[in-house]
Amino acid sequence: MSLEAIYERNLQHRAHRAGWLRAAVLGANDGLVSTASLMIGVTAANPGKDTFLITAGVAAIAAGAMSMAVGEYVSVRSQNDVEESDRQ
Repeated sequence: MSLEAIYERNLQHRAHRAGWLRAAVLGANDGLVSTASLMIGVTAANPGKDTFLITAGVAAIAAGAMSMAVGEYVSVRSQNDVEESDRQ
């Protein structure tokens, strides 16, 4: 297979279109796991006062998941831009 054929095949490939979804899912998962682990540790250290912990934990989970997802998306998007400029 010639280099031109490989280049044409890569232009038609659709795997690069799913990068944003992968980035968002992995980033959100990272934010959820880290915050949930922190909540479990705090609850185990101080059992009994759960109302504030649950409220703060839900807010932290939402913020952490969104933050990690956006950060991962920007990372993947930057990598795609670099690869696209290398191809040209």
